[in-house]
Amino acid sequence: MIRSTRHALMGASAAALILALGAPPALARTDAAAAVAMAQAAEARPASIDELLAGVDIPYERFTLDNGLTVLVHEDRKTPIVGIAAWYNVGSKDEPEGKTGFAHLFEHIMLFNGTEHVPNLIEPLRDMGATNWNGTTWFDRTNYFQTVPTPALERGLYIESERMGYILGALTQERLDAQRGIVQNEKRQGDNQPYGLTFYRMLEALFPEGHPYRHSTIGSMADLDSASLEDVRQWFRDNYGPNNAVLILSGDISVAEARPLVERYFGQIPRGPDNIPAEADVPTLAAPISEVMQDRVANTRLYRVWAVPGLAHEDQVELDVAAQVLGGLASSRLDSAFVRGDQSAVSVSASVLPFQRLSLFFVTVDVKPGQDADAVSRNLDQLIADFSRTGPTADEVQRVAAREVAGAMANIEQVAGYVGKTQLLGNGAIIAGDPGFFRRNIVEYGEVTPAAVQAAAERWLSRPVYSLRVDPGAREPYQEAQATNRPEPDNTPFQATPRDPMPPMGEIADLDFPDVERARLSNGVEVIYAQRDAVPLTQLAVSFDAGVAADPADALGTQRLMAALMTQGADGRSALEIAEQQERLGATISANSGLDRTTVTLGVPSANLAPALDLLSDVVARPDFTASEVNRLRDQQLALIAQEGTNPVGIAGRVFPRIAYGEAHPYGRPVSGLGTADGVRAIDRDDLVAFHRAWIRPETAKVFVVSDRPLAEVTALLEAQLGAWRGEAGSPVGRKVFSAPIPEARPRIVLVDRPQSPQSVIYAGQVLPVSGSDDTLTLFAANESIGSGFLSRINTDIRERRGWSYGLSGNVFLREGRAPYVINAPVQADRTGDSIRVLMEQYAAFAGDQGVTPAERDRAVNGNIRQLPGQFETAGAILGALMTNELYDRPDNYWEQVASRYRAMTPEAMDAAARAAIDHNRFVWVVVGDASVVRPQLEGLGLDVEVVPAT
Repeated sequence: MIRSTRHALMGASAAALILALGAPPALARTDAAAAVAMAQAAEARPASIDELLAGVDIPYERFTLDNGLTVLVHEDRKTPIVGIAAWYNVGSKDEPEGKTGFAHLFEHIMLFNGTEHVPNLIEPLRDMGATNWNGTTWFDRTNYFQTVPTPALERGLYIESERMGYILGALTQERLDAQRGIVQNEKRQGDNQPYGLTFYRMLEALFPEGHPYRHSTIGSMADLDSASLEDVRQWFRDNYGPNNAVLILSGDISVAEARPLVERYFGQIPRGPDNIPAEADVPTLAAPISEVMQDRVANTRLYRVWAVPGLAHEDQVELDVAAQVLGGLASSRLDSAFVRGDQSAVSVSASVLPFQRLSLFFVTVDVKPGQDADAVSRNLDQLIADFSRTGPTADEVQRVAAREVAGAMANIEQVAGYVGKTQLLGNGAIIAGDPGFFRRNIVEYGEVTPAAVQAAAERWLSRPVYSLRVDPGAREPYQEAQATNRPEPDNTPFQATPRDPMPPMGEIADLDFPDVERARLSNGVEVIYAQRDAVPLTQLAVSFDAGVAADPADALGTQRLMAALMTQGADGRSALEIAEQQERLGATISANSGLDRTTVTLGVPSANLAPALDLLSDVVARPDFTASEVNRLRDQQLALIAQEGTNPVGIAGRVFPRIAYGEAHPYGRPVSGLGTADGVRAIDRDDLVAFHRAWIRPETAKVFVVSDRPLAEVTALLEAQLGAWRGEAGSPVGRKVFSAPIPEARPRIVLVDRPQSPQSVIYAGQVLPVSGSDDTLTLFAANESIGSGFLSRINTDIRERRGWSYGLSGNVFLREGRAPYVINAPVQADRTGDSIRVLMEQYAAFAGDQGVTPAERDRAVNGNIRQLPGQFETAGAILGALMTNELYDRPDNYWEQVASRYRAMTPEAMDAAARAAIDHNRFVWVVVGDASVVRPQLEGLGLDVEVVPAT
């Protein structure tokens, strides 16, 4: 809806209401600025779906090796990087009875273990500056991916071919046991979350015995325990041959360049058996199933789940549109009915989780505490039934299409990773049987009709439903891993298959960061801009010198509540109107905060930039803070505080800052910014208006932009929308005060009792004598040796060698003011004390005579220099760099300077930087876990122990 129409329809009564609510007069538009803004918005109607689709494609070429390996190549020369991805046609649905979790277990073995010719696969990846590297397993596929600088392409292909063809000789019992322990801790980490056990219950109810989708990808503890070395080796022989794989190369490469390299490194790998993916029907329940379970959660959650057709089925797009209209859009039917409507829920969602043979259609409702869950459940079923009968409107379908196309634009900006072109090509090739499925599928969103969506919803959602209700309460007993008598490790040297050594790398040029340009609006707001034209998108952030640290000490949570309300009504637009207009534009506007800054962000197809800025200007400068919305979002924030108090990481994030910084310090608050229940209850509309008036104003603002559109065009649009904006005369500008003393560190263990926790979460660290504007490059590089990254000493010791954790790290978290050092270590409950002891030993050794080694120095220096092109591949990464450069008082060309500075580093300088900042003797340890299990383990660590309840 464009501004001129909206204002015409708003009417005198709505305008009078806004004035009655007390919108600050100083924030209203001048007549001239309003006229310019309306004219801009009226002229810039939302681009059509066809217009947006014009550049959304991933052209590729294909060839096949004699051994059956399919290769897809997409050329994208925007950055000197290449994405490498190998997708295997095997997943957990292909596992036989008694061997659940094998696909995922072997993903870990192939990803993290060494091979016959490369003792540790992660070492060369880090050395070559690989970014976005990992592996994943799901019901239908296993994949591995990394993005490498172009001169490292051959080395990246060598490593990927080592996984495919040369791993069995290096697979020992010792390595299997280590990865088994890591996977079991990955399972514990997921299970330990609120509602973490629900997915298992759903699968068992929806699918009959023997159905390939009945068991989870993570598998059962018992099956993982029983996996023998020969079982796992045979699993690899049966499933990971080149004829069951697709190799995707995307980026700075052509098919002519790719073919000889792929032949060289993959051509000698022999074929394996052809894996025919398990067939599976879409089951229909004989009758509705309704179950209730308890968990240590803050509020009741309702689930509705159906098994529906798979990714390539003709009804898939229609079902996805139905889900988004029901509960995926910000303007969704569920949100309008339960969150904004009768306010019986604090959050809702609906989505389709697509697989190869079938999909799952999910609906969830988090019931607001104090509401009648039975009544909400009945209303939910009625709403779904009514929607299935009547379907969506044409406008709802169009809004879903615009959002999907905008999301597709963002996805194809990246060559590889969890999203990106290799992911989209691989998913199409393996799951849908067509590498070009992405383009075909996204086009279908623009063609779908309301009638087709209604018919699909009626066809599939009228079938018997699985209903699950999760109420607050004690959990059922947890199925732990059992101690087993496994064979002694066989360390007999293996006979490596003859092969040429890993190829050398070419020279990698230093980063060429985009030129940074600056402009200023007539009200003094500075615009900091970089051009990026890989996709026709604009990403923009209006950043304010506020943040969680600006919260009033007696009203913690004010800033978070104010930011949430900014998009829930502005200049007469209701929350629903704001949501609908964003969706029509394919735009995403959000107001968020870190500790130091409050930021309103916009991502939008550049064709719709003008009307999107019209909407953004209202959100920034003219939020309504209507009393009804204040009450609604206050209740939601109180529910989020209660939910955070049931999440182990959330609990640690509330406790650690208070202990480290002290309650009086602006950084001694919950890092989420949610505040405290008492503080939030006391906040009223006047408080929020006053906070906005003091902190969200031109004097505290800077605008950061990354766009394919030139600075002059962007600045003209910003000037039309925000140039006349002024802070209220006579109203003081907010200023943060950091004078509160930081308490003297008192090393101890604070054990937060969270019963029935299969894992403990350890947060440990200190406040450093370091601030964001200090030169921290050497400190960060040094910390890679001990705490940061996969190859750090603490992760290598506790995760890779001992198998006690899914992953842990110790990091410096930069702040504008004093920064903390925080170890984050989720570990299995029965190894909590042992893990703390190992961490103490590792940090003591690092601070003593076991500082940074020459090899660690070279790895950090090489990796950090070589990863720069991949690190700044996307507009979002560029935008983030612009903002952190400004926050930490860095020059615009900061990232172009770091390569030479890395090269000059020595182990001695790195040791000095680490020892000047990090003092392990001053660490305070916060442990969130089951005190009955953990408390006895803490004896003998030499620290006082305080036990406190999770509440």
